[in-house]
Amino acid sequence: MCSREYLDPNCPFKFSYRVLNVNKGAWHLCLHKFVDKMNKKKLEEILEDFLDYLYVERGLAKNTIIAYRYDLIKYIHFLKENKIRSFNLTNKELINNYFIYLKREGLGINSISRNLVAIKIFYRFMLAEGFIKEDISSLIEFPRVSKKLPQVLSLREINILLADNNFQGDLGQRDKAILELLYATGMRVSELINLKVDDINVENQMLKCLGKGSKERIIPFGNKANQSLILYLRKVRGKLVKDPRETTLFLNNRGKKLSRQGIFYLIKQYVSKAGLNKRITPHTLRHTLATHLLENGADLRSVQEMLGHSDISTTQIYTHVSRKWIKEEYYRAFPRT
Repeated sequence: MCSREYLDPNCPFKFSYRVLNVNKGAWHLCLHKFVDKMNKKKLEEILEDFLDYLYVERGLAKNTIIAYRYDLIKYIHFLKENKIRSFNLTNKELINNYFIYLKREGLGINSISRNLVAIKIFYRFMLAEGFIKEDISSLIEFPRVSKKLPQVLSLREINILLADNNFQGDLGQRDKAILELLYATGMRVSELINLKVDDINVENQMLKCLGKGSKERIIPFGNKANQSLILYLRKVRGKLVKDPRETTLFLNNRGKKLSRQGIFYLIKQYVSKAGLNKRITPHTLRHTLATHLLENGADLRSVQEMLGHSDISTTQIYTHVSRKWIKEEYYRAFPRT
């Protein structure tokens, strides 16, 4: 190693730098050792590196990362059952056999496609990081996915579900505010349970929501939802709070944040109480809002922004639902069908 001096006559500062005499053979040996070390990494360790990448660099939501973990752990388990200990030993035939295995396990086309998406993104990551020599997942084609129209509720069914007499007592008032807000905003259940008190502006009837990929959006909500929220904040939330530092908007009877499962359960209860013979989830209310807005002349781009869709084609499916609904109503009401 030697040191050399660099001096620019036009610059008042003197710089020095070092020149390294690199032994090429030693450098190649070091590189091979590094590659060997990468190859010796366990399948699960590479998966953890991938999940860290999704969280830190891609900024994906926690639930999305959990879904990736679930799908890829199944894939790794399949590889181990076939005595595969390195992703470099996988091939197109093996991945195709994995999808045949998933089909035998009873997974539908949509679920199999989701698994393929996870594997393709995982292999692209491994190729970029040098864990594999080639991305064999790029040779796999997606199965044809049937575009199933989402189930929505009619305005009459929404009014039956949200009728005041369905909600009794303090918890009933909380639940009324939850259901009204889900329908009025089209929020995902994970977005709703993470709302803070300061995210709500009842004067302007707007709320701040943190969506997928930690993207923030502002959503308006109507008078009914606003009235229910005001009643909950004034009369109920204070009774549920156990820790004065708690900032979560919707609390359970132990003063803690409601869970996703808790929201699913309470919706199931009120659907039963309302006598609606349908399987209704929080996402049904999201689908319903989007369809009702488009039926009543809302701009597609505005609905896209409100729902937090990154791709407008996701929002466009509701235009098909709306047309289908109009057609059904026409044939139901037209006297000469």
